[in-house]
Amino acid sequence: MGELSIPGLLLSAASRIPVEAGDAITFIKEGERGYMGIAEVYGSFIKQGEKKGWRRHNEITMNIVVPVGQIRFVLYDNRIGSAGFGLFENIILGTDNYQRLTVPPGIWMAFEGLSEGENLLWNAINQVHNPAEADTKELSAIEYAW
Repeated sequence: MGELSIPGLLLSAASRIPVEAGDAITFIKEGERGYMGIAEVYGSFIKQGEKKGWRRHNEITMNIVVPVGQIRFVLYDNRIGSAGFGLFENIILGTDNYQRLTVPPGIWMAFEGLSEGENLLWNAINQVHNPAEADTKELSAIEYAW
């Protein structure tokens, strides 16, 4: 856990509490690293082998967990002047690796479903979603060997 090679990216603890009838999980609390306020929380399903992306938020900070399945997140830093300029991060989150990924504005992200069936991510963002605030590209626009 902690900081990754791209400045501003964080992996933080997100608790999974074993309960016989079904585990309880935490997501994010006020005051934790990466918390920038919460204006909206949404979920996104992705099927095994499918990919979504590229998206870059220009103002929004994302806090992502994967409570169901397993998802590979690929992050790319093309921020001019960033110490991480040109770097990629490849992070797998899911049921067996339950952590929270914080993604600051300006980082490109795409993701792929890895587990059989549907995989689910939850994203807590610090502003209400506004499509005009984000940029998108086709997967082929940023060269990455999936």
